[in-house]
Amino acid sequence: MPSIKAFAGVARAPFLLLPVTLVAAGAAAAAYTGSFSWLRTVVALVGLIALHIAVDAFNEWSDMKTGIDLKTQRTPFSGGSGTLPAGEMSTRAAFWFGVVTAAIGLAAGIWFYSKIGWPIIPFMIIGAIFVVGYTDGLARIGVGELAAGLGLGGLPVVGVALVQSGVIPEAAVWAGIPATLTTFNLLLLNEFPDEAADREGGRQNIVLMLGRPAAALVYAIAALLTPASIILAVTLGKLPLLALVAVLPSLLLLAKPLGWAFQHAADAVPVPAMGSNVVWNLSTNVVLAGALIVATVL
Repeated sequence: MPSIKAFAGVARAPFLLLPVTLVAAGAAAAAYTGSFSWLRTVVALVGLIALHIAVDAFNEWSDMKTGIDLKTQRTPFSGGSGTLPAGEMSTRAAFWFGVVTAAIGLAAGIWFYSKIGWPIIPFMIIGAIFVVGYTDGLARIGVGELAAGLGLGGLPVVGVALVQSGVIPEAAVWAGIPATLTTFNLLLLNEFPDEAADREGGRQNIVLMLGRPAAALVYAIAALLTPASIILAVTLGKLPLLALVAVLPSLLLLAKPLGWAFQHAADAVPVPAMGSNVVWNLSTNVVLAGALIVATVL
């Protein structure tokens, strides 16, 4: 029986903060427009965390089978957990861990179907495609970053808001845009250290398709569009004025990754830049959620 440490490794436990921030942003957007349920928010959180674990478990299972996990140069933010190569869990156990957690996510979706009906169906279908097809499908045809951005970014934000009342608030759609961009960039930057292993393992991603300089430019564009999308939403009256505080993480945390992207894309990504990228992703969602909650109360 694998240890708790092994399960946490395959689940990539530190990254499970991301679904927490997404649920916070979606629930806050719904509350801002007058709809909120603690029970539905908690069920959404459990379901989203379970689906995130499923994606990671299937990814570890697949990367061990293809040999990618044996060739990556691991950093604290990329290259997999190393749990399977270390023999702490079998590939079979990792696969079934993914199946069980995917089933938990499906159960949450079925429960929401009983509450709001057909509007949840498209989210369930897309979610199933992303969970089952990400590693061995989407990540091999050049759309892995987009799938990650939507599946662990915008769609959960919108979906969490939807399940509160069965209606998608406009604020949730706009809150989902920076979530999509930051998660897109979370994966993209983490792909640079895995370039050689991903190429040999048959992956097809932006780094491999465009080359490092162009892929770094894509990263920079998505990074700059993040605060721009928040400013645009406030300007159009889609988000409250207070939401402008969600621009602060971009101002405070993007210097290192953007400095690398613009000046040193041919070199290895510095670990501090990767760390800043992760904190930027999480804090943008958290600050935006906090702003929406304060605006709701006021």
